[in-house]
Amino acid sequence: MSLVRNVGTIGGLTLLSRVFGFVRDMLLARVLGAGLAADAWQLAFTLPNTFRRLFAEGAFSVAFVPMYTRRLGENGEDHGAANQFANDVMAVFIWVLLGFSAICMLAMPGIVWLLAREFQQVPGKFELATNLSRITFPYLALVSMVAMLSGILNARSRFAPGAFVPVLLNLVMIAGIVAGYYWRENAGGADDRLVAWALAISLAFAGIAQLAYMAWATRRAGVHLKFTRPRFTPEVKRLGMLILPATFGAGIYQISQLVDTFFATSLPQGSLTLLKLADRLNQMPLGVFGIALGTAILPMLARHIQAGNRSEAQRLQSNAVEIAMLLCLPCAAALAICAEAFSTGIFQGGRMTAADTDLMGAIVIALVAGLPAYVLIKVFQPAFFSREDTRTPVWVAAGALLINIALNFYVVPRYGIVGLAGATAFTATLNVLTLYTILQLRGWFHFTGKLAGRIARQIVATAAMSAALLWLTPALEPYWRGNALERVMSLSGLILAGAVVFFAVAFLIGALDKDLIAQLRRRRPVPADTGPPNLSE
Repeated sequence: MSLVRNVGTIGGLTLLSRVFGFVRDMLLARVLGAGLAADAWQLAFTLPNTFRRLFAEGAFSVAFVPMYTRRLGENGEDHGAANQFANDVMAVFIWVLLGFSAICMLAMPGIVWLLAREFQQVPGKFELATNLSRITFPYLALVSMVAMLSGILNARSRFAPGAFVPVLLNLVMIAGIVAGYYWRENAGGADDRLVAWALAISLAFAGIAQLAYMAWATRRAGVHLKFTRPRFTPEVKRLGMLILPATFGAGIYQISQLVDTFFATSLPQGSLTLLKLADRLNQMPLGVFGIALGTAILPMLARHIQAGNRSEAQRLQSNAVEIAMLLCLPCAAALAICAEAFSTGIFQGGRMTAADTDLMGAIVIALVAGLPAYVLIKVFQPAFFSREDTRTPVWVAAGALLINIALNFYVVPRYGIVGLAGATAFTATLNVLTLYTILQLRGWFHFTGKLAGRIARQIVATAAMSAALLWLTPALEPYWRGNALERVMSLSGLILAGAVVFFAVAFLIGALDKDLIAQLRRRRPVPADTGPPNLSE
């Protein structure tokens, strides 16, 4: 399957997940607002998810997928060696996850103190955050196994199951919010902690549902893994050596999230919740485009590099950069211009006040300044990981993280939560510029004149769209501040108008690559070794 079609599969299902994620967060904002229980829940949800993105979906996947892909291609249709490698990894991986989770659950009071010691200033807040985190942390072990099974299917060009599992998470958590709401109302309607407890329990059930689905999808794809006695084979040891640096290099964004959490908890109550909800708007294009591109490009790039086909590797990376910029440049501009409209229209209501959403809008503007960098990091890192070079991104990430921490000490006391978001965007930009410089110096990737010209045209189309939104957003303000139907219609109108203007101008000035459009329209047959096609479509 082509890069475009793979990205379309992953991005489409990720978009579905993000839609349900917005429904979840809209309900959460109205039910909990930005208070004690909301902050405690956000911390409890952040811990397992940060480690999930950092280790399971970041470091483990980028190290495991190239090694597994190489074994798939070594013996033609005989995938016995690849499956044995997966069995060996799983046998060790399970015990590492269980041990790590147990240690963290025992040490949870210390972990919460390190990240949110200021919670102790509010009676009951620190204790609630600690107890909720102990309930949510086992989700890490469950979803890490999901990430491994997803990596196996991705290496076989079966991207749909792994992209669908977040939908299950959001559906189960929506049920948890509804159950928590009725639990609270039946208990008098004043104890928000009941909603937080229901959410924490629902997260554990979501992990079980995700793992059960991925186990079924893996078996349906013809991959039969077995639980065996742990063995530290040479290949498992090599995977471990690759994971250690990749844990840091692939997860600078996630580590920055922990750093941001530390600083956000030192600010007035509700700041952490507003930061996390604002990041949901930022995560929409990042999740749909950035993660989809990074997931699709890694196994394809690994195959080209292992075959010694440097020209195809360059072409693939150029296409990925072009698709990334085509989609994230207008998204970044639109989110910045419509930040107040989206924050108000989506989240304001119930216990989420107008003052809260006004501040959230300012946070969104600061975050999306780094959106192109966040997405390009996902595109550039596979160029290193596909060559089993997980060390170089470590040094880049280390420098960016140190600069981020230093900036936070300066900007947070002066500019509060908005300064915190701006520092994250700035250091992400430094990160991606450094990665590109290294890629160019090593001869692994470079911007061609054709690619630069295409991006310049995309910027022109983005400017035209921005002008239209700058006029339309204030004109529709009475509606995106109105009732539910008016909000839906006005926000949909902003999105539709922006998309029409951008793509119309992009088409007229040649910002759209005709070859990529042709790939989008062309339906290619699925290779025989990918199994039944309905899982990928």
